[in-house]
Amino acid sequence: VLVDHKISAETIAKEVPNSFYYRWEFHLKSPPEKLWPYIADTNRFDKDSGLPAYDQPEKSSVAGLTNTRRRLRIKMYGVPIEWIEEPFQWIRPYQFGIARNYEPGPIPLLQPIKHLRVLAQLNETEEGGTHLVYNVWATPRNFLGNLIIPIQIGQISARQFAKTFQRYDELASEEIPFEAVSIMTSLPTGARRRIESLQQTLVNANHSPDLVHQLLETIITADDITLSQMRPYQLAKIWQAERQDVLELMLQATRIGLLNFKWDLLCPLCRVSKESTESLADVTQTIHCDTCNIDYNANFDQSVELTFTPNPTIRKIEEQAQFCTSGPEATPHVAIQQLLNVGESRAVTPKLEPGRYRLRSPQIPGLQLVEVTQLGNKEIHFHPQAEGWLNRNLNINPEPTILFDNQLDEEQLIVMERLEWADHAVTAAEVTTLQKFRDLFAEEALRPGDQISVGSLTILFTDLCDSTRMYREIGDAPAFGLVMNHFDVLQEAVRSEGGAIVKTIGDAVMAVFLQPVAAIKAVSKAQSELMEMDSVRPLRLKAAIHYGPSIAVTLNERLDYFGSTVNIAARLEKFSLGGDIIISDSVYHDPEVQDYFNQESNPLQLEMFGSTLKGFDDECFNLHRISL
Repeated sequence: VLVDHKISAETIAKEVPNSFYYRWEFHLKSPPEKLWPYIADTNRFDKDSGLPAYDQPEKSSVAGLTNTRRRLRIKMYGVPIEWIEEPFQWIRPYQFGIARNYEPGPIPLLQPIKHLRVLAQLNETEEGGTHLVYNVWATPRNFLGNLIIPIQIGQISARQFAKTFQRYDELASEEIPFEAVSIMTSLPTGARRRIESLQQTLVNANHSPDLVHQLLETIITADDITLSQMRPYQLAKIWQAERQDVLELMLQATRIGLLNFKWDLLCPLCRVSKESTESLADVTQTIHCDTCNIDYNANFDQSVELTFTPNPTIRKIEEQAQFCTSGPEATPHVAIQQLLNVGESRAVTPKLEPGRYRLRSPQIPGLQLVEVTQLGNKEIHFHPQAEGWLNRNLNINPEPTILFDNQLDEEQLIVMERLEWADHAVTAAEVTTLQKFRDLFAEEALRPGDQISVGSLTILFTDLCDSTRMYREIGDAPAFGLVMNHFDVLQEAVRSEGGAIVKTIGDAVMAVFLQPVAAIKAVSKAQSELMEMDSVRPLRLKAAIHYGPSIAVTLNERLDYFGSTVNIAARLEKFSLGGDIIISDSVYHDPEVQDYFNQESNPLQLEMFGSTLKGFDDECFNLHRISL
């Protein structure tokens, strides 16, 4: 059994004979888990180390290859060099490595390298720092390789590697993310005057002057890799700001021409963007991932992410060259990735964050669910079967010893990944339920006839009580004014809880939220404000809330939702008496809703009752009335 993050150089030297071997050791101040996001970002590391970019990354071929292997090419000194790249292997945050097998090409004499292997080992020291060992094995193909390898790797790359590692250690020790690093940049003619004008426009739109300043500083001083894919929640964490405030600021900045946004279509397995579009109307229904070799359907809650980049009139970002697209930080949700040969056993000792994970392999059907808790097993053995993984949950410790054992008749690429959606991603499901987005980008809609899953949403329907009688009793003009005021109150309450009004139908409103508790809070606010309004007639709302899977469509040139969840929510509203809220069982049993009910500051009265609904006559629904 080979314990991977303690693998010896001598062991690999036996596997790669007749090679140049280089071993560099660095004693760094930061611990492995702090250094990992910097050093394991191999795309940025290769760029910072002066290595050449891929010559044709978008045309890389996987034909005839398995387990994420790819054919890639670079140019060095004008000579194209092609290779088959083995899958990266890593154990977060202690080790990662890669192997490349170079093709002889049409002129083997000009292909100096036959094989290259890199292994980075991050070992925690007693002082809390890191003893970094960076190993490189390079096998020459011919006499040219014997001349080039000592110069290129042994001298030029050695100096660049040392410089880059020391810089990353300084950033990690001061906890400065790449997004906050300032560089010298040149802006297009007139850009600074436009920035000054747009800065004032954003402040006048009631956005925080400090947040506006931080956004502009990022646009002016951040590097092109950061600006090619700006993530609002990532920036909110760096700026220590509220997520919604940063997202709404960046949406407003897009509306006035400071930023552009795009929709990135992510593979559900590797979660790498495979296509990007500038409009929801251009989102394709089926996308192919050449890395995972799968076709997948776009859906708003898992595979469509909103990201931003500067408007070219403010700062022109060149199309980003790719230096490495399959390193550990390209898929930060993956904690372990290991390639096991037939009959091979391997023990790994990762450092895992608590939460839910899954084990999978391209060659094995199904998946293995794993829960990481402090009380979980310290040691566990996984031996996948040809018919699939074990169909039961397993608990492991955050710092376990995991033994993988491949007794099948073909190699296995084992992947262990967190199930939660990336914390920094703004999904299409989330942003399209935001009132600010719907107000600023009403034209953003799907192609007519397209339907895309948005996962589970909270649907709210409201209606104004006795509005017909109100028009008759106080007259059309005063009644119409009250109805308009009621819409304003509802919109502000919905917006304050992160929801969005989808449409109004007469005096009725349909709104959407991600979380059920947000809908309850929004209705409660609106009910209270309407009852306290100084008007000739008190206003009361009938309201109903349901939670479940929904489908996004385009109706009347606006993004809308339909499905059973919407139909049920619309039918529940008839049970409301006014001044109360009817919620379904799925809303009632939501954990956040239960926590909200249990707060002493919420003197709510709950009444449960059952009923059938039109169109769902064969089912009795458990419903709950919240009396405010």
